[in-house]
Amino acid sequence: MTRSQLNVTFTRLNQAASAPTQGSPSAAGWDLRCLEDTVIRKGQSARIKTGLVVAIPEGWEGQIRSRSSLGAKGMIMPNGVGTIDSDYRGELMVLATWIGEGDEFHLAKGERCAQLLLAPVPLVSFTEVDNVEALGDTKRGSGGFGSSGRF
Repeated sequence: MTRSQLNVTFTRLNQAASAPTQGSPSAAGWDLRCLEDTVIRKGQSARIKTGLVVAIPEGWEGQIRSRSSLGAKGMIMPNGVGTIDSDYRGELMVLATWIGEGDEFHLAKGERCAQLLLAPVPLVSFTEVDNVEALGDTKRGSGGFGSSGRF
């Protein structure tokens, strides 16, 4: 399978900022690093600066996700995945919360704090219909939370 090429331009707001890097050629995410030493206090959210501004091409989005190794220790992103729209030109920051052992978690300057994934965004339109039946029937139907595992 041939992979497509996407070029994302970026700039450093601070010369100490690290360019995004891949852990391996097959890694889906690009590692983002802390611009400065950061402390995340238990039960609070902190914005981790990266010192980077990116120009994501139109038709694409950036997704900032937790690194699994930090998640295993107790650092989570309270919003799950952070979305970066293609027209955003502010500093990339990672929103993080500490729920692990101890009262706080320390990240060192230059430490990998999150990963950036890029995904295509389709052109979408919504069409309203008059009633639920017009949407068509499915095996699950209107089953709520936990209903998909019973089929």
